[in-house]
Amino acid sequence: MHEPIDALLAQPEAGPVAGQPHSVVTIGGGAGPGPQNGALMAVLEGLLFVASEPVALQHLAEVVGSSIQDVDAGLAKLAAAFEAGARGVRLQRKNDSVQITSAPAVSPFIERFLGLDLSTRLSPAAMEALAVIAYRQPLTRGEVEAIRGVNCDGVLRTLISRGLVEPVGRLEQAGRPFLYGTTFQFLEYFGLPGLEALPPLPEDGRT
Repeated sequence: MHEPIDALLAQPEAGPVAGQPHSVVTIGGGAGPGPQNGALMAVLEGLLFVASEPVALQHLAEVVGSSIQDVDAGLAKLAAAFEAGARGVRLQRKNDSVQITSAPAVSPFIERFLGLDLSTRLSPAAMEALAVIAYRQPLTRGEVEAIRGVNCDGVLRTLISRGLVEPVGRLEQAGRPFLYGTTFQFLEYFGLPGLEALPPLPEDGRT
């Protein structure tokens, strides 16, 4: 197995559990300028709490009547508050979309509560391919195969069916092959708040 892949394999598998309800926030409403400071954090938390899927920052800004910069700053404060308060939820972000998800520490209890199958784990081959995609995304199936040195058809289908990898574009060359990247469910599976939280690669950076 290639050395950089060990970094991702060392991450605990938190389980594919999405965000869970945790509290109710009540604030004043009505027309006028967007909420500020702590009120903005409360509004953002409430919106993400009821959202059924990741929400784009642009949409949040439009709803609350604030700039994307203010929303971005409010989300950063909200994420810090979740971390500092030892909460059962955390903020998860991928590119310009964000969602609330359960914290890795409570995933085993949520899995037990929901009666999820704890035995389903990825094979070493699938984990290796997933690590390559996570650190090098976006890239084509051919590029994954060139790095791993083996055919990736089966493991790529597995990763896509598990919702951990998805097509994110197409390469502008003959045949226009799909480019693949990781999903929000990938972040949930490994309990990561964002791709920037991936463990660092070894110094030589070989894949």
